[in-house]
Amino acid sequence: MIVLIQRVAEASVRVEGRVTGAVGRGLLALVCGEPGDTPAVIGKLARKTARLRIFEDEAGRMNRSVVDVGGDVLCVSQFTLAADTMSGNRPSFSRAAPPEEGLAAFNAFVTALRGEGLSCPTGEFGAHMRVSLVNDGPATFSLHLRADGAGAD
Repeated sequence: MIVLIQRVAEASVRVEGRVTGAVGRGLLALVCGEPGDTPAVIGKLARKTARLRIFEDEAGRMNRSVVDVGGDVLCVSQFTLAADTMSGNRPSFSRAAPPEEGLAAFNAFVTALRGEGLSCPTGEFGAHMRVSLVNDGPATFSLHLRADGAGAD
């Protein structure tokens, strides 16, 4: 699974003109399931997302998590994070999970984040979405953990 996290002042996602999810201060998590993602991988990335200390404390140091600051996490599925762009000019998405597996992984990630006590509005899996955000920092972090255990702690 790949999760791209952006610290935001606010973010929202629209599908066909209607807002399906929005947050104030918190995180925008772009989530890509990969073949073979396990509950252990998904749970570990959800815990990392919830506990990553990327919000500033009183001294201006990144010392607080989204949980610590009472923020929310807007979760948006994004299979293009698995794009292979090494050959040719047209990306291949063969490293992304097939739609049914990707949806199950995305839903499990959202459920795990909610289990960490976070509010997690979402986009719509498989829909054409328009995501708006005000990146705070900017502060953007990439988390990647594969079923074989390689990747982020």
